Amino acid sequence: MIRRTQAERSDETTGRLVRAARELFGAHGYALTSIDAVAAAAGVTKGAAYHHFNGKVALFRAAFVGEQEEVAAAVERAALSEPDPWAALRRGCRTFLERCLDPGFRQIVLLDAPSVLGWETVREIEYAHTLRVLLAGLDLATAEGDKVVLSMRAQLVFGALCEGGMLLARSADPAADLPRLAAEADRFLAALRP
Repeated sequence: MIRRTQAERSDETTGRLVRAARELFGAHGYALTSIDAVAAAAGVTKGAAYHHFNGKVALFRAAFVGEQEEVAAAVERAALSEPDPWAALRRGCRTFLERCLDPGFRQIVLLDAPSVLGWETVREIEYAHTLRVLLAGLDLATAEGDKVVLSMRAQLVFGALCEGGMLLARSADPAADLPRLAAEADRFLAALRP
């Protein structure tokens, strides 16, 4: 039997807490999810949860980062499956919108994160993940030499995608609205094509 180090045990506990937090915050929202519930779902004590996270906001932040890591990886995988940078950009944007169909993602990323973490923190985390991928995709697809203009365009596109996600979040039938919304996103992107 291989004995695990304290760091390995700590990482495992942290991972269990974050997975449980993503599940519960996604299903019930920030306001209706307690640290007690997350700890119980993770199979740890409330004290262990507070040992790894200094409060509910820190635990929610970790859940938000997890969602950002996952969507950024999905967008990158989707983009890599396309034959050219322009198709990759369009597919990546569509993948983001498709991810917005997931109720847990919508709850954590679109509905709760701005009010729980604040706009600055949300944007900082997005810059490290989803917005970073979009910026790289726009850079390849448009060959924009001016990095300031490229950054402006990426933020405008990302803002439009997030608003599209909010439209899906408020829709009575998000799956039915996705094709029309994706077509509008394509039209928006077409204006940026060189």
